[in-house]
Amino acid sequence: MSRVLVTGAASGLGEALSAAFEARGDEVLRTDVSYERGFETGASAPSSTSGGYRLDITSDDDWAAALAHVESTWGGLDVLVNNAGVAGGGRLDVATMDEWQWITEINLFGAVRGTRTFVPMFKRQRSGRIVNTASLAGLVHPAGMASYNASKAAVVALTETTGHELAAYGVTAHVVCPSYFRTSLMSSLRGADTALAEVMSKLVDESPVSADDIAAAVLEGLDRGDELIVPDQAARDAHALKQTDRATYDVVMRAQAVKLEEGAR
Repeated sequence: MSRVLVTGAASGLGEALSAAFEARGDEVLRTDVSYERGFETGASAPSSTSGGYRLDITSDDDWAAALAHVESTWGGLDVLVNNAGVAGGGRLDVATMDEWQWITEINLFGAVRGTRTFVPMFKRQRSGRIVNTASLAGLVHPAGMASYNASKAAVVALTETTGHELAAYGVTAHVVCPSYFRTSLMSSLRGADTALAEVMSKLVDESPVSADDIAAAVLEGLDRGDELIVPDQAARDAHALKQTDRATYDVVMRAQAVKLEEGAR
């Protein structure tokens, strides 16, 4: 049985991952910015049976409270899942700097804060796993999504670096890079580029893959020890195309860019 902390657990992939861990008998501390109860008001041990705890991943104070809660109730942690994130993007001349700062603060620095909070504990334990939810956009970079692509590519880099740095302590790092799947993530979408928003929303709504499908594939990847988890076939195909046939990949990406521009007129 593992002790697991999941961020962004109130909906979407975070909720599905929490349920998947629990189904295996793991203890799960569900956290999300939408939960009302703070750690200081929770009298019971961290688990789904006691509900979720509020954690704003952009708040150093919230992370410190989460660490104190884990230490006082569990005495340690086996798996940290930095899953919380937001959707965004926009063409280079449409997306604002405020949008860039907003998405980077959540998608990248949220994972950075979570990692920095628990690394000392993992080092003392000489064990642990850090699981970061990125996106296929961290590996494959379609037009119109520069800020989202950059934030998720940074999460991929953060994860690889974490794995190298902590290997001597018996700590592993894993990054999850799914393609579009049905989730409530689009409710967080912010940005001035409405043309991109329409495209992204359609791809999410029409995906045959559910959050539960992705969660099951993530746990299978963790069981195998995969450091890069590409959990669905569409993501694997796109990643493979970039790796094996860069010329065709570039043609596809540039045709998509033209289509986006035409749709915005």
